[in-house]
Amino acid sequence: MHALPARRIARLLTALAASRMFAVTGTLLLLATAAAEDWPQWRGQGRDGVWNETGLIESFSGESVQRKWTTPIGAGYSGPTVADGRVFVMDRLTEPVSTERVLCLDAQTGHELWRHAYPSSYEGISYTAGPRAAVTVDRGLAYGLGATGYLSCLDVAEGKVAWQRDLREEFKIRMPNWGIAASPLIEGERVFLQIGGSDDSCVVALDRLTGETVWRSLADEASYSSPIMIDQAGQRVLVVWTGQRIVGLNPTDGALLWEHPYPWVHWPIGIATPVFDGDQLLISDVHRGSVLLKLGQQSPTVEQLWYRTNEDGAALHALMSTPLIIADHIYGADENGVLRCLKRETGEQVWEDDSAVPTIKWATIHLVRNRDRVWMFNDRGEVIIAKLSPQGFESLSRAKLIDPTTEQLRRRDGVTWSHPAFADRHVFARNDRELVCADLSAGMN
Repeated sequence: MHALPARRIARLLTALAASRMFAVTGTLLLLATAAAEDWPQWRGQGRDGVWNETGLIESFSGESVQRKWTTPIGAGYSGPTVADGRVFVMDRLTEPVSTERVLCLDAQTGHELWRHAYPSSYEGISYTAGPRAAVTVDRGLAYGLGATGYLSCLDVAEGKVAWQRDLREEFKIRMPNWGIAASPLIEGERVFLQIGGSDDSCVVALDRLTGETVWRSLADEASYSSPIMIDQAGQRVLVVWTGQRIVGLNPTDGALLWEHPYPWVHWPIGIATPVFDGDQLLISDVHRGSVLLKLGQQSPTVEQLWYRTNEDGAALHALMSTPLIIADHIYGADENGVLRCLKRETGEQVWEDDSAVPTIKWATIHLVRNRDRVWMFNDRGEVIIAKLSPQGFESLSRAKLIDPTTEQLRRRDGVTWSHPAFADRHVFARNDRELVCADLSAGMN
């Protein structure tokens, strides 16, 4: 065997080193990509207000969050969702005619990629700013549900209509005072919706690809609370908080598995999403207070562990802010924006704090858990990095992201009621005029 020339050996060693460097770089890029997380539906990937990304900032550098981009949009309560490098949001225009829109934007630049618009009369609906429900994105399709019950299934790539249905007309919806607000839930090949239709159509399941009705269930009125899917007793269970009760349904056929009566006081107003942890389910209502249920694991059953109202002393009465369960405690904000900590075992209040948002009727704070931190977005348009513990609320850093506006609520200088999206180490938030994006990765802001 002939010996290789020294120059050829050097070239081979250089190529080998380069290939190893390329492999390492590629691996790091794959890991970085894998670590990125979408926000494809209401309250994130698990519909549980949990954000798993790492590599985030520890604090803001000033009183305002540095924006990456902003783009003009119309009014609405629909919070943004993020999937496949795209941001989805719904809004409403009133000129020249009342029109709802589903918008798709590039997540890096905010440039509009496509829009889907259709006429939509808000007759009979109070608070007419715009759509309420978040767009749900699943396997290349985006599902936008308007305030009047118009459902559009759109191709994510180009916005082409796969199918659409006027649920208000088809199911004779008994329209809630503030319109249809529960975001579509998708699992397997079905879309699950709470719409309050007539003829046992409070909850319906549609085929996700064709829009055809699979089943309809319950004669209840609709609430504004988005359904969730859980594991119970070895099976999947669809949990829905309707205008009258909390129910567990068989997602296959809509059959009632269990129910817990929770009749409304004054009027149906349930907005917060049910919170599931272990074998327990928490529901919080502005008029009734909070109830913790235990779900049977040998068979699909339910029992009440505790129920607390203001008559029992301090209690959590959540309006739009969905609480969090962290270990042995419950954290949430009441209808005045007061943060409260409850003992999970008994519902007894541990502490309350009114410093996260100026307290006023219907003040709002959205809570998103990220490891040992809780990211908050209040109705003043501020983002707060905080810690919540039995010892109290610790604000680590806060900064202004977006201005309140008055179309959603004509009070003071307005509000920012829409839930933000946390995805790809960014935050996306909207008001009645714009959708904004800010980079929250370490080293920014």
